[in-house]
Amino acid sequence: MSVSSDFPRSAGREAPLAPRGREREFGPQDRGKQAIRSNGATLIGNSAAMADLKAEIDRVAPADAKVLITGESGSGKELVAQAVHNGSGRSDRTFVAVNCAGMPETLLESELFGHVKGSFTGAYRDKLGKLELADQGTMFLDEIGEMTLRMQGLLLRFLETGELQKVGADRVAGRVDVRVIAATNRNLRDMIGQGTFREDLFYRLNVIHLMVPPLRDRRGDIPPLAEHFLRLFTRNGAFTAREIAPEAMEALAQYNWPGNVRELQNVIERLAVTGAANTIRAEDLPLEIRTRPGVEARPRRERRRTVADDLFKRLIENRESFWTAVYPLYMQRDITRGNVRDLVRKGLEEARGNYKIVARLFNMEQRDYKRFLNFLRKHDCQVPFKEYR
Repeated sequence: MSVSSDFPRSAGREAPLAPRGREREFGPQDRGKQAIRSNGATLIGNSAAMADLKAEIDRVAPADAKVLITGESGSGKELVAQAVHNGSGRSDRTFVAVNCAGMPETLLESELFGHVKGSFTGAYRDKLGKLELADQGTMFLDEIGEMTLRMQGLLLRFLETGELQKVGADRVAGRVDVRVIAATNRNLRDMIGQGTFREDLFYRLNVIHLMVPPLRDRRGDIPPLAEHFLRLFTRNGAFTAREIAPEAMEALAQYNWPGNVRELQNVIERLAVTGAANTIRAEDLPLEIRTRPGVEARPRRERRRTVADDLFKRLIENRESFWTAVYPLYMQRDITRGNVRDLVRKGLEEARGNYKIVARLFNMEQRDYKRFLNFLRKHDCQVPFKEYR
């Protein structure tokens, strides 16, 4: 492992804007898998705002400077981080993503820095941290504004020295060389004034600042995004819908999308799963989109992401199965019954109370439906479905 440096590395070949990935670690051996497991999405859109952002990415990606990405929730900050990585000299190395809001402080410290055997209850063996796994590559810290002040201090020390000290270790384990990209939907300058974010850490991270525009500021990108998501969710032939009628597309384009691209993606997926005809019509759209196309909507007030949010994202965006992404964590007591219930609630909201559709959303085979229900009943995780219909 080499010493961390703020000096630019030699730029490699300029890579195309890469598909979004939510696999925790992406290496060169995974290039083909990324397009399958990451929604197959690129930075889609030809609006002026997106053209400016793409040009800025092309300019800053070859450098090795730290990047701070800001933008509203669901606007595509991780996709921008992936594009920066793929346009850099580290593109043939690993891209590792960690959500700083998705776990408690002690678990986040272990996730980033690793731990030694016996350092806490359940630490049955030594574990490599994500920063070590990202050596020579890129570390993406999502929702950096949710870090506690103590974790901010640990991160600042790492950025200054490149040294890793694992949880429970009494000495530095070594040094790594990673490019750090951070993202947040919060105003870090306001947080500095409130004493909840370290000013020195802010200046360490804010070497290059990229702002991702909200979807309502690039309405011309809504039709190609909607068409892209529809192709994505119907590519295996499992669902009937194949096109969006002009009047439905107009309603989508006029809606203000407070949840941005993520909200659009979820709406299109719901329409693909529940649609009974080849064409999605205006009457198939959610009520708020059909009835209030011209009403200005404020961005949704951001809340802390939960364990269920992250699990749901793995199932929906990464296309992981419930049996591989959720079941083992529950059986090993890494997540609670409440986490599973919250996840099921999110599934029922998307599926309008239909457990069979939830099973499909959670990437289960048809034959696993009864097994899924039996698991929920046995572990008291089943949620009444009627309130979601």
